[in-house]
Amino acid sequence: MLKRFFIILTLASLGFCGLGQNAPVLSTQNGRAYFLSDAPLEMISATSGSLAGVLNTADRRFSFSIPVATFEGFNSSLQRTHFNEDYLETDLYPQATFKGKIIEDVDLSLPGSYRIRAKGKLEIHGLALDRIIRCDVRVEPGTIEVKAEFTVFLDDHNIKVPSIVNQKIAEEIKVEVEFELRASN
Repeated sequence: MLKRFFIILTLASLGFCGLGQNAPVLSTQNGRAYFLSDAPLEMISATSGSLAGVLNTADRRFSFSIPVATFEGFNSSLQRTHFNEDYLETDLYPQATFKGKIIEDVDLSLPGSYRIRAKGKLEIHGLALDRIIRCDVRVEPGTIEVKAEFTVFLDDHNIKVPSIVNQKIAEEIKVEVEFELRASN
């Protein structure tokens, strides 16, 4: 029920509702997102399997979201608590989102492998910034697999790290996402 609500809300926010019942919309509910902080004194990594979103293959518009508090891993439970309460402030900014459009004029109904650029607003910690993220896409009948790697700079999203731990948390975070989009039912 919650999944359907999310898809309907996302479709409505992107203006897909007027496209009719045969709209070429694909979605995912369990994409994977991974991050790595490789600082001088410590490496921190975490993964979430809760990336959700939609892609309209006709106009190449997309919207993806991940509940930030779903990241697991870290080096300790205390580290996860600091991540959620002190740095990402998930009570105030529960979602990270990326909404926009694929730049290339690629026909996503044709099977094949493509290197595309997704241009849109990446919102983390309440700050939305224009980003272009390169993605590797593999199209097969009924599915599209997407993989991407990019960097997030803490300062860009006003994520403050106390000086006492600045050698343990990198200023630049490496992010990987991987998901499979399927036709919505």
